[in-house]
Amino acid sequence: MSTGCYDFFQCVVVAKDSRPARKFSGSQHYMDMVATPYMTPNDDMNVIFVGKSHGQPRTLNLNAATIAGLFLGVMAVVLAAGWGGYRFAMERVAAAEPTESELVAEWRAKLQEQKAEMDRVRQDVDLQIDALTLRLGRIQGSLLRLDALGQRFVESGIVTSDEFNFDQPAAVGGPEEGGLSADSFSAPELTDMIDQIEAQIEDREKQLRLLEKVASRQKLEDDLYVQGRPITWGWLSSKYGYRSDPFTGKRTWHSGVDLAGKDGSDIIAVASGVVTYADERYGYGNLVEIDHGEGLVTRYAHAKTIKVKVGEIVQKGQSVALMGSTGRSTGPHVHFEVIRNGKPENPEKYIRRASR
Repeated sequence: MSTGCYDFFQCVVVAKDSRPARKFSGSQHYMDMVATPYMTPNDDMNVIFVGKSHGQPRTLNLNAATIAGLFLGVMAVVLAAGWGGYRFAMERVAAAEPTESELVAEWRAKLQEQKAEMDRVRQDVDLQIDALTLRLGRIQGSLLRLDALGQRFVESGIVTSDEFNFDQPAAVGGPEEGGLSADSFSAPELTDMIDQIEAQIEDREKQLRLLEKVASRQKLEDDLYVQGRPITWGWLSSKYGYRSDPFTGKRTWHSGVDLAGKDGSDIIAVASGVVTYADERYGYGNLVEIDHGEGLVTRYAHAKTIKVKVGEIVQKGQSVALMGSTGRSTGPHVHFEVIRNGKPENPEKYIRRASR
């Protein structure tokens, strides 16, 4: 066994009563250990260190107490080192754990981050709500325009008010499906629905505007269409053409028709147009003349009172004067003429004309 003694000394272990126990001989790289049977476990011993040059030897006395003390000392050192390492490790762990103030600061920082995140989410939601509000505002404006167009159609008679009431919401309904869950729409689904509604409203608005143009043109043509009698009640008292003059009895030309009725009753326009004359004229008495365009003019004579002025636009069926007997007349009636391109035409064909 190697002992750590080298060639510069020799070790001799002897019992305390000078009996040799072990001898260690130094060599170049190791020592040989030789045991003798003179040593017992209870014997004290001396360790003598002798240099190779046989100088002054050094002696180390070892007894049971000394060995026990060395053992206890070594154990004490080991225990102290272990305890010190344990304390050092615990201090390191304690140093790694945050303090209460650090925990509070950390939680406060996390709360600030969450608050900032909530603020960002709230801003995003507000922006989305603002965008949806703008889109709903545009939809509302489109619906108001559609309602106005629908009301025009009702007023024009294209559709009846009983069939389409634009002041009331559309009637819908249906049984509730108990087996299906009623989930709320998500934001993307709601956005898609608004997109579809906007597209439908835009398409319907274009169609209705086109229909409005057609209906307006049709209504204008109907209004300008000369048709019907210029009175609400009465009878034909004199026809168009040659007749016996009521004052001279001679055969004279009559350029219109006479419609007798009650004094003060309404005289109405047979078509829409612009008033070009509203005053007294020789032979006609109080006369109203209306230009209907395309060279077509109507005249309403012998009126008791004129209710329109020159330049005024009148509608078909509007009262323009009251029946009377002014001018060359024998009683309350209206002398009605139809002139096309400056030439008189028989008013009877317009009176009997079918409405468009």
